[in-house]
Amino acid sequence: MTLQQLHYAITISEQGSFNKASEVLYISQPSLTEAVRELEKELGIIIFHRSGKGVTLTSDGEEFISHARDLYKQYETLIDRYSEGGDLKKKFAVSTQHYSFAVKSFVELVKKLSTDEYEFAIREVRTQKVIEDVSTLKSEVGVMYLSAFNSPLLTKLLRTNNIEFHELITCDAYVYIHKEHPLAKKKSIRFDELTEYPCLSFEQGGSGSMYFDEEILSNNHYPRKIMATDRATMLNLMIGLNGYTLCSGIICEELNGGDYTAVPYEPDSEHPGSLMKIGYITKKNLHLSKVGKMYIEELKKYLGV
Repeated sequence: MTLQQLHYAITISEQGSFNKASEVLYISQPSLTEAVRELEKELGIIIFHRSGKGVTLTSDGEEFISHARDLYKQYETLIDRYSEGGDLKKKFAVSTQHYSFAVKSFVELVKKLSTDEYEFAIREVRTQKVIEDVSTLKSEVGVMYLSAFNSPLLTKLLRTNNIEFHELITCDAYVYIHKEHPLAKKKSIRFDELTEYPCLSFEQGGSGSMYFDEEILSNNHYPRKIMATDRATMLNLMIGLNGYTLCSGIICEELNGGDYTAVPYEPDSEHPGSLMKIGYITKKNLHLSKVGKMYIEELKKYLGV
């Protein structure tokens, strides 16, 4: 088994077909097929189910690819650390919930490094996808939050996927609204004052989705609720429908614009508040690359920690 074979198998699993993978890898499809066949023979397992629509991983294949990604990431880390003069383009990726501060920190990181030397990626995705990307090492770092409500489930999920959560900052709940919203001038906002306005939430999908919600206090009952899939749409709904979302209060005006404000949420006996523990996740026992450490420093700088 060679590192090249691992790279081939990982690429096939990501592309979903031998044909697409061969184009990405710049090798012929017969050569790629033969390399994988030899790998499967050596391992004594079938990695891929082949069909006319492409390939999918077998149960053995899923386990193998998970370990292969770990090993290949370590190889790339060695290249990053010890082969500065090499011509291999280094990769760094972040997966995050929809946080403008995470994007802003990424922007500052990229400004300090050469895109000729590095291949960068940032993905604003659903909570489960943040965890999946870090688990499979598609992204080196994930950015998300934990609360008293979601922590029991998400902490178990992180542990199952061999992922560690590193807390950066703890925040109270805020109501995020447009500056022309009828409640925008208030010093604090109670839950009963929000009932006539739509609550905006990023769509998560799947069973138990409220535990994956990016918005704090997701276990409350909201008479009117609208789901969105991206940050731009949510901001437009705040303007057009006087919608609101419940967040950390950390606003990046440079990216979201200066037309929005965060007003402290005022808890009561029926609708108590909650704290957001915002942090980053990494694969357990994985040493962060130089760029990974730089990104964490940018996060800390922006958050003032």
